[in-house]
Amino acid sequence: MTITDKIAGHYLEILKLLGEDPQREGLKATPLRAANALLDAVEGMTMSPADVVGNVLFKTSSQGMVVVAHIQFFSTCEHHLMPFEGVVHIGYIPNGSVLGLSKIPRIVQIFARRLQIQEQLTEQIADAILTSAAALGVFVAISAKHSCMRARGVKSDGEMITTFALGKFIDNAALQDQFWNSVRATSRG
Repeated sequence: MTITDKIAGHYLEILKLLGEDPQREGLKATPLRAANALLDAVEGMTMSPADVVGNVLFKTSSQGMVVVAHIQFFSTCEHHLMPFEGVVHIGYIPNGSVLGLSKIPRIVQIFARRLQIQEQLTEQIADAILTSAAALGVFVAISAKHSCMRARGVKSDGEMITTFALGKFIDNAALQDQFWNSVRATSRG
C-alpha cells in the first residue's frame, strides 16, 4: 500500500466521521484527490535548496542589490492544515556571484510546499538565499492572507506581513529603504 493510499484511507474515515456517505457521486474519488492534493502541498518536505540550485551560480563583479519581487506562493498552515497564500519579495547583495533568476522562486517553493508558519517561511527563505548565493546580505518580506483566519475563529480578513534580514541588511535602514523602493518600483509596471 502506497503512502497515497494510506492517506486516502484516512480521508475516507474522516468523511464517515463527518456523517457523509463516501460512496455518493460527488465524494467517490474525494479521498484519493485529497490525498494527492495534500502530498502536492507538502512536496517541499523532501527537497532542499541544493536540489534546485546545484552549482548554478554566475560570476559577477556587481555589488548592487538584486531584488526579485512579487513571487507568488501557496503554503499550508501547520496549525490548522489550511492554505495561506501571498507574495514574497527578496533582495540580496552579491558577493562575486548571483543565483540564476529561476532558482529564486524555486527556493521559495521548496519552503512554501511544507507544513509551515509564515514567520518561519520568511526566515528559511532568507537563510537559503544567503547560503546558496554566498551573499553579503539578504532581506525577505512576505505578505499573505491566511484562510485559517478568514474561515474559522475570528473570521476576519487581513494580511500578515513578515520580514527577515541577514548580513548587511541587519539594522541598515538605508539598504532596507532601497529594497522597499525597488519593490514599489516593480509594482508600477
